[in-house]
Amino acid sequence: MSPFPPRRLVLALGLLAALAGGPLHAAEDADRARRALESGEIRPLDVVLAAARSAVPGDVVSVDLKRDDGHWLYKLRILGPDGKRRTVKVDAGTLKILDEDDDD
Repeated sequence: MSPFPPRRLVLALGLLAALAGGPLHAAEDADRARRALESGEIRPLDVVLAAARSAVPGDVVSVDLKRDDGHWLYKLRILGPDGKRRTVKVDAGTLKILDEDDDD
């Protein structure tokens, strides 16, 4: 018998290691966002959503919070009443609409 583990075991351990990195990273991102909210660096999500919807009417279908060049940005995808998808970038602290693009 070979001293190396069976191939299936190696593949399963590799898959588990890959999956373990995802939730931990997401938890760290959530902690960073929570600290930014508590310190006043970013505004609450419901306020950001209202600002984005007033600029670009429709249903928000995805939200992503990122730190870019020292600023927190929300990237939202909005499905408009006309069926078009738009990407809207909002400064998470000031609520200023920084960019909006048609996805279609």
